[in-house]
Amino acid sequence: MAETKNLLLFRKWDLSNIEIVDPGLKTAICLRKQILPYTYGRSALKRFNKADVNIVERLINKSMHFGKKYAKNTGRMTGKKTKVLNTVKTAFDIIALKTGKNPVEVLVRAVEFSAPNEDTTRIVYGGTTYHVSVDVAPIRRVDMALKFIADAVKEATFSNPKPIEEHMAEQLILAAANDSSAPSVKKKHELERIAQASR
Repeated sequence: MAETKNLLLFRKWDLSNIEIVDPGLKTAICLRKQILPYTYGRSALKRFNKADVNIVERLINKSMHFGKKYAKNTGRMTGKKTKVLNTVKTAFDIIALKTGKNPVEVLVRAVEFSAPNEDTTRIVYGGTTYHVSVDVAPIRRVDMALKFIADAVKEATFSNPKPIEEHMAEQLILAAANDSSAPSVKKKHELERIAQASR
């Protein structure tokens, strides 16, 4: 079988040299080579299959919600995947201009620094509810990190004249630098602090 030549994401970004530093996330972050991160929901109904979906497509899927607080899932952005895909594409161009780095690598770093290691769960024991600290599974860690990043972008863009692409680029650059002012990193630290208190 002929070997596939190196496919560049959006015909620009090379995924072959990107290294996942966090050993716990090596199995959960997928950097499959694709030109367009669009699988038409093939993995939707298969358990654990989202680990095989490209990380860029997962960011796009998480961004397909709208607004903040109670307006998050009004369905306004449902199915507008091409629109969000173009948003991410432009945000990647902005990241490349601002940092000079491969934007997919910036996204991977942002996910690594926004993924919480610990969380709390409720355990009912003898009629009393306890909050107990638990370790987070790798796939859930990536899920939560992407949710925090997407939510931060939505909160920042809501009723703001600045374009969403610029907000997304800023949030990813801040999170990739492990900046404590980045909302996704803040949320991660907050979760871990609550989990440590309930150990």
